[in-house]
Amino acid sequence: MSGASHTSHTSHTSRTSQTSHITGSITSKDEDGCGDRLPPARFAFDARTWKEVAHLLLNLPEALTGFVYVSLWLYAGVLTSLTVIGLPLLAVGLMGARALGGLERGRARKLLGVRIEEPSRLSRQQRGRGFFPWLWTTLKDPVAWRTTLYGFIRLPWGILTFVATLCLLFVGWPVLGYAVRGMTNLDRAMVRGLLSPSSELERRIAELEQDRGVVVDTAAADLRRIERDLHDGAQARLVALAMGLGLAKEKVLEDPEAAARMVDEAHGEVKLALQELRDLARGIHPAVLTDRGLDAALSSVAARCTVPVSVSVDLTERPAPAIEGIAYFTVSELLQNVSKHSRARTAEVELWRKGRRLLIQVRDDGRGGASTDSGSGLAGLAERLGSVDGLFEVDSPEGGPTVVTAELPWRERTAG
Repeated sequence: MSGASHTSHTSHTSRTSQTSHITGSITSKDEDGCGDRLPPARFAFDARTWKEVAHLLLNLPEALTGFVYVSLWLYAGVLTSLTVIGLPLLAVGLMGARALGGLERGRARKLLGVRIEEPSRLSRQQRGRGFFPWLWTTLKDPVAWRTTLYGFIRLPWGILTFVATLCLLFVGWPVLGYAVRGMTNLDRAMVRGLLSPSSELERRIAELEQDRGVVVDTAAADLRRIERDLHDGAQARLVALAMGLGLAKEKVLEDPEAAARMVDEAHGEVKLALQELRDLARGIHPAVLTDRGLDAALSSVAARCTVPVSVSVDLTERPAPAIEGIAYFTVSELLQNVSKHSRARTAEVELWRKGRRLLIQVRDDGRGGASTDSGSGLAGLAERLGSVDGLFEVDSPEGGPTVVTAELPWRERTAG
């Protein structure tokens, strides 16, 4: 009972204090002469407008930095273009202009909400190998030259927008939002027009030109390999066979037993020459691939590997012969690398289709350390896949395991 009385008393005291507080608040409001409190002070414009104001105020320092940089390297590069250092100086300046373009795209993304894809970096194939291919590719980079033009024309615009925005902040408050939106819309147009990636057609033409060169070089290398294999293998054996048969013909009447031995040796040479020709034909395009497809052909390659290999091919239909051939030779060369260099105990090969792509993955538990550095066999595979719009990626830390993933475009197999 005493506990209940204490609780009741406490509740009564709390309600009394709350009533007194409310009464005091009403009295205070009545004394102030108003029934509601004023809302907290806040700016009249939303966050987006203030981001646009910040962008316009930052235009001046950005424009000054860009104009000074572009003027210095371009002026120095043009003046020294007839000397040894002139063209390399222009190329280095263009690389710096690309970097400034990236910073400006980031500023527009954060403050103006302009979503522009970053231009693709000049790939190793585009740059070429050696100093002069790099120099020529960099000097004709359209993204860098458009960024240079952007740096030139921005200075007067940066001064104008900085002064106009500063004045509107003090004396043009009612029209500030409209004026800022109009000026930033022009900024958005300039960023989209000059700092966006090259047109898809332009990029595609450049890629196809490079890919055509890779295809031609690959075909020439394959022809040289076939010629070398024929000259050093089957051709040499056939020459020896012809000479042996000629000697046997001369000895048929004089020494039949010696002639029989020569014919027997020639028969052995014929078998070896036929085997070499079969191996050469298999290297060009194996019959099992033509007749039975990737599953059987890759199982045959795996059976010849010195490491136990499990093969999984999940394809409901066969791709075009060209894609099928590239997939076969890609796996074949990767398994040869596993046999020669990986020191692996097991390996796995998987092929499957995902949308319009044919995916290949080869894994082994070897020592790792594989890379696509220039001069390696993996670099040649990457170039060959790139020539048909494919991708090639190597994940091979020291100590292993190694995972090589390749992608090829899926092309339908035409009838007949």
